[in-house]
Amino acid sequence: MAKRLVFLFFLLLNCLPGRAALSPTDSLLTELKKALRQQQQYDAQRWSRISVLTAAYASTKSDANARFDLGLRIYDEYKTFKYDSAFAYSRRLAALARQLHDPARLEAAKLRLAFVLLSSGLFKETFETIDTINPALLSRADKLAFYFLKTRAYGDLGDFDQDEVYRPAYYARSLAYLDTALQFSRPGSYEQLSMRQLRSLKTNNLDQGVALYEQIRRLPGLSLHELAVSASTTAFIHSLRGEEEQAFELLLVSALADVKSATKETLAMFQLSDYCYRRGDLENAYLFIREARENAAFYKARQRQLEIGQVSSLIEGRKIDIIESQRKTLRWYAILMTVLAASVIGFAVLTFKQLRKLQKAGRLISATNNELRLRNHELRQLNEGLNEANKIKEEYLAYYFHHNSQYIDKLEGLKKTLDNQLANKQYAAVQKLTNGLNIKQERNELLRGFDAVFLRLFPHFIEQFNGFFGPDDQVQLPDDHLLNTELRIFALIRLGITDSEQISRMLGYSINTIYTYKTRVKNRALVPNEEFEARVQGLPAL
Repeated sequence: MAKRLVFLFFLLLNCLPGRAALSPTDSLLTELKKALRQQQQYDAQRWSRISVLTAAYASTKSDANARFDLGLRIYDEYKTFKYDSAFAYSRRLAALARQLHDPARLEAAKLRLAFVLLSSGLFKETFETIDTINPALLSRADKLAFYFLKTRAYGDLGDFDQDEVYRPAYYARSLAYLDTALQFSRPGSYEQLSMRQLRSLKTNNLDQGVALYEQIRRLPGLSLHELAVSASTTAFIHSLRGEEEQAFELLLVSALADVKSATKETLAMFQLSDYCYRRGDLENAYLFIREARENAAFYKARQRQLEIGQVSSLIEGRKIDIIESQRKTLRWYAILMTVLAASVIGFAVLTFKQLRKLQKAGRLISATNNELRLRNHELRQLNEGLNEANKIKEEYLAYYFHHNSQYIDKLEGLKKTLDNQLANKQYAAVQKLTNGLNIKQERNELLRGFDAVFLRLFPHFIEQFNGFFGPDDQVQLPDDHLLNTELRIFALIRLGITDSEQISRMLGYSINTIYTYKTRVKNRALVPNEEFEARVQGLPAL
């Protein structure tokens, strides 16, 4: 009887969760989790480099050439780290190129802009920007980057569409641009080997793709980011060959390199969570999908956020199912251990452990439910923000087309009148006509139109804005005024236009005047100066 009880004890012990054989990838998993715990340190290193570069950029205001070169370096730090900042610096590079009257640098700046647009999932804007680039003005390295960007754009579009009618054409164009990019690569370089590996993948030459990865690994000076990209590509090749263990190991290598290089625009962590989910490793799947979701939100990779959201729901739902199943199983173990304890006193210890596990599972369920409620609240807020943004876009598009149509009609009438007067040599009449043009009145009409549209979208804006001030400092407008200059500045900020230089051009004031208005308003406010603009941007719309 005692032997049977001992055998039953060990049989139950082996059925408990966490008793699976160790995998060869355990050391990589351990190292990746350790790197995730130290992630703030890796991010801080990148922030430190950015801080040094931005300080140098700010101190070279008089030298546009130096600012352009520093801007390129700052952009390179941001391009796989934070979309907003990379986007802003690509536009600054374009402005500097125009200031320098340098067409080649302007094309290079547009190429950088197209890269971050694609990384953020903005396909339409990506193709619009690419179409404006003249590759003849690019350097050899930028020509390679240009054609490889088109390779990525059409490849990603084909993956996103998932349509068997249009996708083959996108893939064909992607492969054609890849062949063009290869012509600008140096033999034996990382760029050439990685593009050849991608070509092997696209042409289903999988053995060659794996061999090329081995060549890439042996390259001197291979950066962590380059390793991450190549390992991720090779993982996909192994997956196509049905070699799931090798694919999983390479995804771990890629994700580890991404964490250590502070790369946020990445696919490996997301794919890793999917692998863990399919392998039944819900704990790691949940850890990695949460990390992938945070990275995508930090970078603002819109397409990636949508993909992650779908998989995240599956993982979290499956996790709850397994926890419920474990709860029932553990309850059964607890009852059985209680019965066995009557014969074997030692089994009482195991029963106690099972009850502790049951309590832990209950706390985990409670924590998971709380997190799900928090996620649902975040999704509702995101939907409200998207609805508001769509409304603003629709309203301002209608205003833009209506106003421009009227302006074009005026120009057409003016042109006809000028043509007739010039043809009849009525020069005095021409002079009188040009003297009658009132630019100030036109700008005032434009601003009144903006005021009217803005207040339709934000009817309570003035009332909400005045809430930031004491009674004596609130804005008081005459009955025939919609907005004044101060309100227009912060109306533009509410719409997301925070660059003072851009605001000054739109309102027809110098940038110093804009700064003066902003400072004057903030000094009157009840809220701290550094929080004022953020509070304005958070004002609700309709």
